[in-house]
Amino acid sequence: MPQDITIKITDRNGIKHEVLAPTDMNMNVMELIRSYELAEEGTVGVCGGMAMCASCQCYVLNDVLKTERNDDEEAMLADAYHVKDNSRLGCQIHIDEELDGLELEIAPEQ
Repeated sequence: MPQDITIKITDRNGIKHEVLAPTDMNMNVMELIRSYELAEEGTVGVCGGMAMCASCQCYVLNDVLKTERNDDEEAMLADAYHVKDNSRLGCQIHIDEELDGLELEIAPEQ
């Protein structure tokens, strides 16, 4: 039976949000940020989730996320600003049960 998981997201103003993320809708973190309006409209997901911009860059703050960056994500982050070792593109983090308890911070605007 599908269930919602909890993800903690710190927005660009430093405000921490604990949000429920559905595991049965094939969503990614970028879409979650947009659905909860945690960033100013038009500043996250500019490319629509195609890993062609870095507007949804996030910093992963804990060890919940087990997947590595894919080649497209690596290439995009190589040209992005504010990149850290724990940077990921939110559009490339697909929400599933294993992400329960994930903690993220939205990177500064590009």
